[in-house]
Amino acid sequence: YVFNCSDQMDYRSVGDIFKGLASSGSWGCFDEFNRIAAEVLSVCSVQYKSILDAIKAGRDTFNFPGDDQLVLNKEVGAFITMNPGYLGRTELPEGLKALFRPVTVMVPDLELICENMLMAEGYEDAKLLAHKFVILYALNKDLLSKQMHYDWGLRAIKSVLVVAGGFKREEPDTCLLYTSDAADEEDSVDFGGCLIIKKKTTYSRRIW
Repeated sequence: YVFNCSDQMDYRSVGDIFKGLASSGSWGCFDEFNRIAAEVLSVCSVQYKSILDAIKAGRDTFNFPGDDQLVLNKEVGAFITMNPGYLGRTELPEGLKALFRPVTVMVPDLELICENMLMAEGYEDAKLLAHKFVILYALNKDLLSKQMHYDWGLRAIKSVLVVAGGFKREEPDTCLLYTSDAADEEDSVDFGGCLIIKKKTTYSRRIW
C-alpha cells in the first residue's frame, strides 16, 4: 500500500496505519514522509519501534503505544520516501532515521523523460526539443539566483510540457515553444522563467 503523507496527518492516523500493516503483514510505503509535522514524527518513531522490537524478539503479539496487545504478522514492512530539499519539508528525527535503512537513488535522465513526454504530446522533433529544453533548464538552475520558490526539477518540466501539449492539440500548426522575454506576446503563460507562447501567425510543424 502507498500512503501520501501530508502535514494534516497526526499520530493517531499514522498509528492506525502502522497497526493495520503489522496485524495483516502488509508492506506500506509512506510517500514524502517528511511532510508530516516534526512532533508527529517523534511519536511515529516510538510506534514503529514497538513493532520492530516485537519482530526481533520473535513474538506473535506486540504492545502498541496507547493500545492493548495486538496480533503481529512478521511479514510486515514499512518504507518511506522523502525529498529533503523541498520547501515545507521536515527534518527526520535521529531516532526515526535509525529505524530505516537509507537508499540513495540516481538522478533520472531528464532528457529521455522529456523526449518521451514530448512524443506523447504529439511533437515530431521530440529528441531535438528535449535536448534543448534540458539545457535551458540546466542553465536557468546554474545561472539564476538561488530562490526557494524557483523549481527547475522534473515537476516544473512536466508542467511546462503538459501546457505545451495542450497548445499543440488546440492548434497543431500554430504552436511554438521557446524562451524569450516577449512580454508583448499574446496568450503567453509563464512557468518558472520559461514562456509558453501561442503565436497568432502560422508556423510549420517545427516548434523550435
